[in-house]
Amino acid sequence: MKTDRPPVFSVDASGRIPQARYIASPNCDPRPDGMPVELLVIHNISLPPQQFGGNGIVELFTNRLNPDEHPYYREIHRLRVSSHFLIRRDGELIQFVPCTRRAWHAGVSNWHGRERCNDFSIGIELEGSDFEPFSDSQYRTLQALTRALQASYPLQGIQGHSDIAPGRKTDPGPYFDWQRYRAGLQEN
Repeated sequence: MKTDRPPVFSVDASGRIPQARYIASPNCDPRPDGMPVELLVIHNISLPPQQFGGNGIVELFTNRLNPDEHPYYREIHRLRVSSHFLIRRDGELIQFVPCTRRAWHAGVSNWHGRERCNDFSIGIELEGSDFEPFSDSQYRTLQALTRALQASYPLQGIQGHSDIAPGRKTDPGPYFDWQRYRAGLQEN
């Protein structure tokens, strides 16, 4: 999705967004039986840190990160993590895990007294960092994706990773404009 018009997304019965590029991550498993999706968790990620456009994120989420490509990769290449979605700086939407499955994005977390947020959440990564604003294209894609997910799941909340893992995580960070994001959810 690389236009100035808001994209339109839909969710199919398998929990996939047909309009997204799909790259399967092995880092997922079934949700607990009867567990509805009630929470969206917004993250930021860049690999290498504060660098955009490379394949590091995809390689991390598919367990193919080469520890020799960057010093930071030596620290993280053994991690087994994923997210349901990644929104690139240009607004491209990539899906790694169907929404019907549990992605491994939240880690130790708590929302409204409930631990293990991965069990009942969808993780959305924005290609970015805590140190600079996100792009207009990213907000358009995130808003459209959120609307599609709200139409398909009984979502009760939208939180930043820092909200469900305070003291441990800082993303999506101080440059994520919550007011802009929420205002855009009302637009059609």
